[in-house]
Amino acid sequence: MSRPFSAFRANARDHRAGILVAALSAAFGVALVGGVNILGAYIGASQVGERGSVRLALAIVAGIFFVVAVYVGAIVTTNTFSTVIAGRTRTIALLRLIGSSARAQRRSVAAEGLAVGLIGGVIGGAVAAVLALAAARVFVATGMLPDASYPVLTPSMVGPVVVVVLTTWLASWIGSRRVLSVTPVQALGAAEERPARVVRSRSRLTVSLVLIVGGGAVLTLGLLLGLHVLAPLSAFFARISPYGVLVAMAGGILSFTGVVLAAPFFLPTVLRGVGLLFGRGAAGRLAAANAVRNPERSSRTAIGLVIGVTLITMFVVAASTWLELIRDASAREPGLYDGVSEIIGGVLAVFTVLVGFSAVIAACGVVNTLSLSVLQRRRELGLLRALGFSAAQVRRMILAESAQLTVASVLTGLVLGTLYGWIGAQSLLGGIPGGALLAPVLPWPFLVAIVLAAAALAVAAALAPTRRATRLSPVEALAVE
Repeated sequence: MSRPFSAFRANARDHRAGILVAALSAAFGVALVGGVNILGAYIGASQVGERGSVRLALAIVAGIFFVVAVYVGAIVTTNTFSTVIAGRTRTIALLRLIGSSARAQRRSVAAEGLAVGLIGGVIGGAVAAVLALAAARVFVATGMLPDASYPVLTPSMVGPVVVVVLTTWLASWIGSRRVLSVTPVQALGAAEERPARVVRSRSRLTVSLVLIVGGGAVLTLGLLLGLHVLAPLSAFFARISPYGVLVAMAGGILSFTGVVLAAPFFLPTVLRGVGLLFGRGAAGRLAAANAVRNPERSSRTAIGLVIGVTLITMFVVAASTWLELIRDASAREPGLYDGVSEIIGGVLAVFTVLVGFSAVIAACGVVNTLSLSVLQRRRELGLLRALGFSAAQVRRMILAESAQLTVASVLTGLVLGTLYGWIGAQSLLGGIPGGALLAPVLPWPFLVAIVLAAAALAVAAALAPTRRATRLSPVEALAVE
């Protein structure tokens, strides 16, 4: 146990955002378990709860939300460690030069990930457990919940903490794979991103396409199962049709993983195209060119925002489509769903708060990756200053990069989120009595708010590190390791 913490202590400053992500992920999972315990007891005591269908849907949706939160946290942690390793290239190379092996360096980074997961997971889980217990008592005291026994603190709350620790450790191991490619000769240079030919390898493209196509096929299967289209074909399909949303979730995770892996192939081009719309000045042209010149850095930064926009869009589209499905089914089957709307409204209110954890996790990843990327470019920015760029021009270039990042990421996230949200709603409730295939419901006020929030986040995340980087004189910036 001392080894991971010794590696962590030596680089603690790099991992503050990672600890926050692990804490939020664990808090989300523990709060979700507590919320499901409370809602399960409440629904079980109601007339609707006797049918069991609403409680089953609640458990399925809760499981999906937790898996999504852990998945988002894992991607954010992977990106964070990749960014940290990019900034440590020279240090790692120096250690290689004096005899340390690449595998030993990677084990050291993974040990830091284990320490990050342990610290963040325990803190987040403990805080969420206390808050869940307090919230249950407040809801009962204020009359929001009837006076009854609600099993909030249960052994199942330990599960999310363990899962977060393990996924953080695994994500750090995946994110540190770049250590294997660092050579001792790089000790003579500065921290830099890998060239495009290394990032855009044929094997990476093949794996990403397999995941996107295979995940899309599984998504389609989940949709058809949820609509009970396949049930008449065989007894097997009839048995698994109620779990179409779980199949769709697996397809969503596979396909989105493929999108993340494929990001260096398509996002830099999208970013460059968007960047050209921001003017033909030197700062704007350079910002557009940077997206293609450093595909790893630009795609890694953009994908964090894509995750956040996709997640929130998926939830609001799924919730809106879910409610429309219930209304449509109620109109087709009068009296069958009496009282369900009120319960669904309460459930959605609770999950609206819970999904905010995942949004904050993604936001932390965006802020951390953007900040680290800008700070690691101090030599590059110093060279631009030495070539005649003013501090204001450098700031305009970074802001132009943030603007093109926002536009490209928001467009990608809106499309993916709408697709995943619609399929999620249809695969969960499309096959209920009176259910039907409906078009996705787009809550435009929420979508506009998502766009504005993403823009504000990207700009705010770039401003502070840009000011710090441009305070250095060109000579000082060029001397930064």
